[in-house]
Amino acid sequence: MNTPHINAPENGIAKTVLMPGDPLRAKYIADTFLTDVTKINEVRNMFGYTGYYNGRRITVMGSGMGMPSIGIYSFELYKFFGVERIIRIGSCGAYAKELALYDTILATHAYSESSYAKVQAGDENHTLKASDELNERIIDIAKELDIPLHTGTIHSSDVFYRQKFDYQEFHKETGALGVEMESFALFHNANVLGKQAACLLTVSDSFVTKQETTAEERQTAFVNMMKIALELAE
Repeated sequence: MNTPHINAPENGIAKTVLMPGDPLRAKYIADTFLTDVTKINEVRNMFGYTGYYNGRRITVMGSGMGMPSIGIYSFELYKFFGVERIIRIGSCGAYAKELALYDTILATHAYSESSYAKVQAGDENHTLKASDELNERIIDIAKELDIPLHTGTIHSSDVFYRQKFDYQEFHKETGALGVEMESFALFHNANVLGKQAACLLTVSDSFVTKQETTAEERQTAFVNMMKIALELAE
């Protein structure tokens, strides 16, 4: 089954898919952590790979930036390729002062001003939940690996360069720990199609301290969330 955006071999995609935004991060994960790897997509250079982690099968594939992009890829993976669970593994900017660079966040909810859910399926909610069952598994894995997790709401924004934005007021009003640009659409697609979705994030920059990581670090150094997510291979 091929779509306009994914050209994968039959049964080439695992039931569990990890989705970093950057396709080069997908390549890094496949090259570094997986064995018996097969490239399963290169349409539009949105690289995807299926391989084995400790003998268990998993796929890792880029999502691109923003809700329209992950909205397309996650919908097609769920709907046409038999994927049951997608775990976004991405970066975020911290709103909360207790978050430091490289801290790992598990999103319990995604809050967004986006119209994605409304336009896609008439859902007017602005806060969507991650899958409880999947999040519980992730929390257990993090404990086993002794990796600290921050849990809470994340802000999914449509706008990266936002004018006149008071992050402190926004953090106070919504409780959002930080900001990224994809999880709201992923959670919505999972809800619509009866699938599972989760979002693990690494703090790449801080609105509070103004510290930030490099592009290379975002591609290769966010290993804690990768190690947690890879344990979901089946």
